[in-house]
Amino acid sequence: MKIVFLDAITMGDASLDEMASLGELTVYPSSTAEEARERVRDADVACLNKVIVDKAFLDAAHKLKLICEAGTGINNIDVGLCEQRGVLVKNVAGYSTDSVAQTAWMHILNLSGRAFHYNEFVHGGQYSKNVVHVDYRHPFTEIAGKTLGIIGMGAIGQKVAAIGKAFGMNVIYYSTSGTSHCKDYPSVSLDELLEKADIISIHAPYNELTAGLIGYEKFRKMKRTAYLVNTGRGGIAVEEDLAHALDDGLISGAGIDVYVREPIPEDHPFLRMEHPERLILTPHIAWYSHEARARLAHEMAENIRNCAWG
Repeated sequence: MKIVFLDAITMGDASLDEMASLGELTVYPSSTAEEARERVRDADVACLNKVIVDKAFLDAAHKLKLICEAGTGINNIDVGLCEQRGVLVKNVAGYSTDSVAQTAWMHILNLSGRAFHYNEFVHGGQYSKNVVHVDYRHPFTEIAGKTLGIIGMGAIGQKVAAIGKAFGMNVIYYSTSGTSHCKDYPSVSLDELLEKADIISIHAPYNELTAGLIGYEKFRKMKRTAYLVNTGRGGIAVEEDLAHALDDGLISGAGIDVYVREPIPEDHPFLRMEHPERLILTPHIAWYSHEARARLAHEMAENIRNCAWG
């Protein structure tokens, strides 16, 4: 069985030995569309993360039986066409739940606890020149008793909610699908969540229901003391509107890990703000813990192993 991994660079130092034990594995750090078509020509299994699977790709893949998505989202794959061609598509769900929840809380605690400011205050020498033993000009905010609003109450949203409860927060959520299947917390409308929440954390998929969900007028509904965190998908909160909302003081801060275009361009609105101190940015690393990537590699191998033809 010939297995080709077309863009394995995102796996970093995660071991692919288990996958290699299942067949003849060829690994490429990245592949252009043209390179991908050539490299998949004789493959039985194609593993990929961001490579586009379209008609041209499938036309070139004469022997292909299985596509293994190195992640959860499969927006890069024409699943309907794969079904017509008899090519199985397998993703990996749940491997990064703990990793993403931890990153969301890293942002929440940094924003509310001002760790980024205090670190600079000490390292920059301001603390050494201070007249007292504390930075009395910049107190932080307790989250106990505050309201945590979650957009998208799936597995990750529920993990983030449970941590919020442990901190003594009140939890509400908005179901982007309208199902409101989680009965552990009150389900509310989007406007109610925006108006009541002190911290909003986004954990929804990007689709026709969530694209541009929160624009400038929605930011107006939020508390001026509120924080927004997005470790879900870029584009759910309109990026340019968020930059303006932060500069205009509509909300106090935001922590963002996902973007419409990744990596972000050098002229991105987030990089041209008047008040960049109100925004914490991370480079789409919420899923990228050592443990999450190890689970991902294992589950991809399991997907290959469990195919009846394998």
